Amino acid sequence: MAKRKVIVTIAPTGGMALKSQNANLPTQPAEIAEDVYRCYNAGASVVALHARRPDDLATCDASVYRRMNQLIRERCDIVLNNSTGGGVHGDMVKETSPGTWEILWEERIKGMDAGAEMCTLDATTLNLAFGDREYLMNTPLSRARELAAGMKARGIKPEWEVFSPTHILQDATTLINEGLDEGPHFINLVMNVHRNFQNAMPFSPRHLQMMVDLLPKNSIFCVSGIGPSQLEANISALLLGGHARVGLEDNLYYRHGELATNVQLTERIVRIIREMDMEPATAQEAREILGLPLQSGIRPEFAL
Repeated sequence: MAKRKVIVTIAPTGGMALKSQNANLPTQPAEIAEDVYRCYNAGASVVALHARRPDDLATCDASVYRRMNQLIRERCDIVLNNSTGGGVHGDMVKETSPGTWEILWEERIKGMDAGAEMCTLDATTLNLAFGDREYLMNTPLSRARELAAGMKARGIKPEWEVFSPTHILQDATTLINEGLDEGPHFINLVMNVHRNFQNAMPFSPRHLQMMVDLLPKNSIFCVSGIGPSQLEANISALLLGGHARVGLEDNLYYRHGELATNVQLTERIVRIIREMDMEPATAQEAREILGLPLQSGIRPEFAL
């Protein structure tokens, strides 16, 4: 019997951490592309990309995404997934009152316009707190529907970002049931960010099992275990039949007190997958698992 194939997603940058926190964090298109290529060679088959401005702060500028997509595609056939979440600095935020900032909707939606095969879809409203700042990511169902419909029209596969059981049962399931995503539905369970994201779930195997049990029919999943939970969350996901996600977006450390690189994190999860008698999926196998390219909509610019 053939070994089970596991999609390994590498999330190299994110929209929060800075090089001052880990000098290995890639932020510019060329260095992101080179880092992604090394992770691809180590076994990653999907890349979850965030764009940064020349000053390293966050943006969803489609021209920056397109440049990254081009540079990566010149090197390899990894599945390209651009963020519509953005980040908590740079172009993405505006102060609305002292200490209160909003993550800008008009900036987020630009992430759909760079020709990627996939885009993240945060179909929920989030309140974030970092230091003395609070951020509102305001995504009522009408905006989430606009994102989902926009992706479908562009032939983009959404990666649903969910932080709690209600995000699964209400937001994602509502839009999926409206026909705004072709199955299989790819859902990323973001866990252990509860200290900063209101209503988010801490990680535990029991909490993960509960969230997996609530997934819509015809779903596949991976887990973003934030910070020190990244490794154990990935192992738990593999035991439950899910896929893996690693990278400096979610976790800056390899182990306690030791800063990581994206390649180290990719190599470690690939070793574990093989020790569990599974195999990392190739990029083409990942497309088959994800149902890419989509049957409806136009073919994205960087689709294979």
